[in-house]
Amino acid sequence: MRSLQPAARVAVVLSPALGDSLLMMIVVRNLHESGVAVTAFGRNAVTLNGWFPDLDIQPELTRDTAQAILPRYERVIAMRRDGPIADPGLQLPEVVLLEVACRARSSKSMAERLMQFSRDELGLAQAGKSNGMSAPGALEHRRHRNRIAIHPTASTRDKCWLPSRFVRLALRLRKLGFDPQFVVAPSERDAWTFVQAHGIGLPQLGSLENVAAWLYESGWFIGNDSGIGHLASCLQVPTLSLFMRRGLARTWQPGWGAGRVVVGGYLPTARLRERYWKYTLSVTRVARAFDQLREQIQAQAREALA
Repeated sequence: MRSLQPAARVAVVLSPALGDSLLMMIVVRNLHESGVAVTAFGRNAVTLNGWFPDLDIQPELTRDTAQAILPRYERVIAMRRDGPIADPGLQLPEVVLLEVACRARSSKSMAERLMQFSRDELGLAQAGKSNGMSAPGALEHRRHRNRIAIHPTASTRDKCWLPSRFVRLALRLRKLGFDPQFVVAPSERDAWTFVQAHGIGLPQLGSLENVAAWLYESGWFIGNDSGIGHLASCLQVPTLSLFMRRGLARTWQPGWGAGRVVVGGYLPTARLRERYWKYTLSVTRVARAFDQLREQIQAQAREALA
């Protein structure tokens, strides 16, 4: 792959998935910091445009708009050859696919892999892991220190821990003086109103931008492997993520702020782990992992004061 020149024009076609989109913004940020004229196209990023200062972010491409817009660029970067760039008849400049980094055998998280990809494959020697996300306006980071954002859903049901155990965890944390609140998409809300009968908060946040602001001012995050977990990590909110198996956790764990992962108990095959992990992961183990995350944050605070 030829090295990019500072004057090069690059289009990054972001994934429609929130987590992947936030990860791909690492590449966008590194290109921008290296002087490359880069434009990102994506639905989630354009919604959070105000959280990515100085970056050129445009709405998600369709196949028609891709045909009109992308040939203007010298290079197109995407996660994989799908969506608006799937048409084999589309006349594109050089295309770089990030799925190579996804599939590589590595012990590193995807955030670290995309930082390394920026250095090794794109020739950006000073590339870092940050995607440049920062809070706009007068928001106060972790203002509600005892508020725990609990995200009990995910893109697919197999990634979701049992709802009853999320509730039991929330009640256990409330007894310790925390304020657990469930955060779900508007379309998911009806399925989760039952938590209010337990005195658990279920805020109506609406847009992704409102979710980001609410997370930014929360003290903690606990949730399934999901884009919202990556968003919390981007915002430097301490994050506990629940995964079906350790290999997935190693690759896809949120990779920015302080965080821990917890996985289901031992089962002999990956297929069994993916099917039954939610039953083998107890409330006690998740609560213990949260205690360890708290201890980690407290230790970091002590070191900062030393």
